[in-house]
Amino acid sequence: MEMDWQAAKAALREVLEEEMGVGRCPIGTKWAGGTVVLKSADPALKPKEIPIDVFFKKVVAVREKLRVLEQKVNNHPSLSPEEKLELHQLITRAYGSLTTFNILFRDEEDRFVGIRA
Repeated sequence: MEMDWQAAKAALREVLEEEMGVGRCPIGTKWAGGTVVLKSADPALKPKEIPIDVFFKKVVAVREKLRVLEQKVNNHPSLSPEEKLELHQLITRAYGSLTTFNILFRDEEDRFVGIRA
C-alpha cells in the first residue's frame, strides 16, 4: 500500500493531535467571520482590525502551548514534587487569566479553566 504525501501528513497530524491532546476546536458560530477592533483612546490614531479567526487561532495556540508546558512539567525527571506543584500553580493562573476569551469557544470543554473553588 503506497501512501501519498498529503495522506501521510494527515495521518501524522491526527496521531500528534490525539497524543498531545490537541486538535482543532471550533470558534463560536456567532463569531465566525467577525473582526476584532483595537481602538486607541487617541482619536488621531486609526483603529486596528484583525479577523477574529486569526485572533482565535492565536488564543488557541497559547492554550496548546500551556498544555505542552504542563506535560513537560509532569514528565520532567529532575523537578521535585514541590517544584512541579509551584509550576502547575503558575500554569493554572495563566489559564485563569485567559478565561476572558472563553466566549470565543463554541464547545464548553475547549474553554480555559483557572482555579476552581
